[in-house]
Order: sequence, then C-alpha cells, then structure tokens
Amino acid sequence: MADLDLARVEEAGLNALQTQHQLFFDGWLLRVSPGTAKRARSVNAHFGSTLPLDAKIAHCEALYEARGLPALFRMTPFQQPADLDAVLERRGYSAFGRTLVQAIELAAPPSDDGVADVALDTPPIAEFVDAVGELRASSAEQRAAHFERLGSTPLTTHAVIARVDGRPAACGGAAPAGLRRYERGPRRGVRGRAAARPDRGAREPGLLRRGAGRAGGRGRAGRRGVG
Repeated sequence: MADLDLARVEEAGLNALQTQHQLFFDGWLLRVSPGTAKRARSVNAHFGSTLPLDAKIAHCEALYEARGLPALFRMTPFQQPADLDAVLERRGYSAFGRTLVQAIELAAPPSDDGVADVALDTPPIAEFVDAVGELRASSAEQRAAHFERLGSTPLTTHAVIARVDGRPAACGGAAPAGLRRYERGPRRGVRGRAAARPDRGAREPGLLRRGAGRAGGRGRAGRRGVG
C-alpha cells in the first residue's frame, strides 16, 4: 500500500463520524457534540488557515467554553498550520490520547468464523448505540449524541455487535470507504477473543488539551485547567 494517500484516510475518518453540531472557522472544522467521541468534540485543523493564530485559538477556546466543553485540538500530519502543536504547547496545552489509524487493502471481506462462543449481530442503530453505551457506561446525553452522529452520516454504515453469553462484548462498524470503527474493546474476561482486527499500519494522530490532571495515554499534564 505504498501509494496510499494518507490525507484521504483522514478525510474518510472525518466523513465516517458526522455531527450536526459543527461549524467551519477559517478552514478549521470545529465539532461541539457533547458525546464521548473526541473526534466529534474537538478542533480539526485539517484545512487552510489565514487568521492570526493566537486570536484564532482564543476564538475556539471561547466557543468550547460557552458550550461546557474542554478545548481539544486533534493533531495530525495534515494540520494547518504545521507548527500548530508548538503554538498550543506554549499556551499551556499538553499531548494525550495518541491514536493508531490502521489500513489494509482487502481482496475480500474478512471471515467471521472466529471464536465459537462469540455471536456477531448487525442490529438497528438504536440498539447498537445502547450496546456501546452499556460498555462505556455512557450518560443519556452521551448516548443521544452518539445516536445523532450515526443518524447524520450520509454514508451507508454497518454496525456490528459481538456478543458473549448474549451480552455485548465489543462494538464496531464499517463504512463503504473501508473504514472500520471499534467503539469499545471487549469486556473483561473476553479480551482478544471477541473481535479480530484485519488491518495494519498507517499513522498516529493525537490530541492536545489544556488541563491539570492526568493527561492519559502517553500525554503530559498541562499548566492550566479547563475541565
């Protein structure tokens, strides 16, 4: 897959997670959904940028604060401008939540003849959202935001629940572009059995946030708190 266009992979990820709670600001996509998915409640600096950077960041911070959300910036190899992460760090932001985006070219759909005691189900979206919410212990507001995102996408998506003893163990989905989203890992006691991941290597974006607690992942704690 040497000719894989990673910018198109990033666009596929943005397309696969839609929300009506978003707006553009000088080439940046600002998503303000109140759910758990950080991609849907962060600044995606994927396109051009022309305004003075400090004033632009301050505008984003005020926008998220007004909605009761922390200001999160997704860092990718395609961010505009390229030195955005350095500017954010000078403003007290810290890196956290590094994510591995994987891709592989498949000649045919992967087989589902895996573990005998794991049953795969393709439920309606509402049932899928409830299963994800159960695994995540999501609030009613977070579940509603998740349902809104899945209902807003123009793509044909296929939700999958892996069940063990009749209970959700893992949840995921696929879209026509070949993107597969794993909403949650398997339950304790069945990890590594419920779902295989037939995809390999691409890139590792992450996020920056201002905060004063644990930064998560491989992150660092910042100087100022946002929530």
